[in-house]
Amino acid sequence: MAKRSKVKKASPQAAPPKPLSPPEAFEGRGILPSKPAAISWEVVLQAALIIASGLWSYWPSLLGDWIWDDVFYITANPLLNDPARLWKAWFAPGSFVEYYPIEQTAQWLQWQLWGTHTLGYHLTNLALHILSSLLVWRLLGKMGLRLAWLGGLLFAVHPVQVESVAWIVELKNTLSLPPFLLAMCAWVDYDDHHRVRDYALALVLFVAAMLCKISMAPFPALILLYAWWKRGRLSWSDLKASAAFLVLSLALVLTSIRAGQSYSGIIPDPSSTVLFNSFSARLACAGLSLAFYVSKAVLPLGLCAIYPRWPVNPPALIQFLPWPILFGLLGYLWIKRRDWGRHALLGLGFFLLFIAPFIGFISISYMSFSWVMVHFLYIPIIGLIGLAVAGLEAIDRGLAAEARPWERIAVAAIVLAFTWGSHAYAKVFINNETFWTYTVRQNPQAWLAYNNLGAALMEKGQLDQAAAYFNRVLEINSNDPQSHLGLGNILLLKGQLDQAVVEYQDALEIDPRSAPGHFYLGVAYTGKGQTDAAIGQYQEALKINPYYSDAACNLGSAFFDKGQVDDAITYYHQALTNNPRHLLALRGLGTAFLTKRQPAEAIPQFRAALEIEPDSPQTHNYLGVSYLRNGQNDEALAQFQEALRLKPDYVEAQKNITQVQAMQHENALEK
Repeated sequence: MAKRSKVKKASPQAAPPKPLSPPEAFEGRGILPSKPAAISWEVVLQAALIIASGLWSYWPSLLGDWIWDDVFYITANPLLNDPARLWKAWFAPGSFVEYYPIEQTAQWLQWQLWGTHTLGYHLTNLALHILSSLLVWRLLGKMGLRLAWLGGLLFAVHPVQVESVAWIVELKNTLSLPPFLLAMCAWVDYDDHHRVRDYALALVLFVAAMLCKISMAPFPALILLYAWWKRGRLSWSDLKASAAFLVLSLALVLTSIRAGQSYSGIIPDPSSTVLFNSFSARLACAGLSLAFYVSKAVLPLGLCAIYPRWPVNPPALIQFLPWPILFGLLGYLWIKRRDWGRHALLGLGFFLLFIAPFIGFISISYMSFSWVMVHFLYIPIIGLIGLAVAGLEAIDRGLAAEARPWERIAVAAIVLAFTWGSHAYAKVFINNETFWTYTVRQNPQAWLAYNNLGAALMEKGQLDQAAAYFNRVLEINSNDPQSHLGLGNILLLKGQLDQAVVEYQDALEIDPRSAPGHFYLGVAYTGKGQTDAAIGQYQEALKINPYYSDAACNLGSAFFDKGQVDDAITYYHQALTNNPRHLLALRGLGTAFLTKRQPAEAIPQFRAALEIEPDSPQTHNYLGVSYLRNGQNDEALAQFQEALRLKPDYVEAQKNITQVQAMQHENALEK
């Protein structure tokens, strides 16, 4: 334990202050045992229960497909295929929407390991979550809670954690928490023994957590709260010890904010910025959001991805009610701080510190469709869980022996209810159709959910049903450009090009900076034979989003159709720079090289295309043509034969086989 600073004696006129009672957890036994305790069978069984409960809770999501913005962050992320990806992730803030270099590195490594197969991503999230559950147990144990293992179990199975575990893109949550919890454990050790190694370890682990997600930024305030909880006061030594954490926290927060601003300057955020009519509206929204998060932590029913936005412009007087309740509670706990109130302030303070960035004082893009999202509870809920466990211990001490079995039954019932709820909610994350169907059932006004459900059905070819959902969006939100794009795409697939053009133009009238709007309008113009108009739209899409590989590919094809082969090659290369596995760009570039009589350059393009789509008879045929023109007749014949095997009625491949065999026959006669 750290030596207490000397306190001056009070003057004779002043009454001596009443000493603060230490937290009960420290009474008579210290924070840690003097010797490492042997691992008991009880501990093993508790750990096994946490692991097994976590596995069962999230098992349904392990076979889940990509959901929502998984595509933006992973499968369609151009940086995943960028050779300089890791350099940009670490040393070029603004290369992506967030500066989370460790998380981005981990995501890149997963991409190398799993590719488009989602099981590996889900297993990673689940393994990290179970690890965090065990570390929650460890941290609560270090703070003296006898039932710390129950805290780990509650964290593992609480239904609000499902979004972070079952949603692949939330790796930033599951990856950032283990180093954060280890940092806090190291800080507790440092505060006990003042070893430099513990301080350094806490600092390094905190930085690692911040490089996964900046929501760890309140850590410096948390360690000060811990010091106050432990000693009942803050000293200059506490402030000095937290200074390095504060400086690094501010630096990384500012870096991430600047990175987001730089990225938005390149690729505009498609979500509209939330604007409140007044500060009072923002204040009311923040209070209601805070109440929402507390309610879902206590009673996690009706969970979904998008919740109805309550109207706050202007706010009603009753919407400010959460604030006097909160301040009244904090005031009461402050009065009781020399007793049990200090413990409650620690748990509640933890929760408030880490939920504060997500209650509405800062406008974030998701607030354009929902004020709240429960995956933001992933870290803050630890404070409430610790508070619940401490409260349960206090209740247990006051219960009569005959009442304790009923207490255990009640706790077991809560744990089982949470586990069952998580298991049921995890089933929602199996694919986009299931996910969005569930969301609109929970929130019939969720226009974004209807949009995404329409897109999912359109991919399945259910065009009329998809159109109904897009029209439903326009009934709820007439200024939504995405629904016009969806309707335009349906008309495009049906061959109704003139009507499709009208929908795309409507979308661009609402959002002139929509890169997809310009792209699809270009596609419609291409279908109508208006190549120059299409080129203009593709160029505008690329101007808005330089990473738009589909726009670059289509621009290359448009120039190829005009006979401007060199320009076509330039844009095909641009498409492949953004996405080296862009199938149409590889084929287009190979064809362009063949047109320029450069078969040697065409061969690697078609071979790369076959790595992506090995059963394409057309690509085998074009690769055969490239070999043939390059003088590699045997290789050419093998490709033509494979094309014919894949497509027995492929007339062009049959003609090419006949040509090669004739050439081989002539060569044999000459010999």
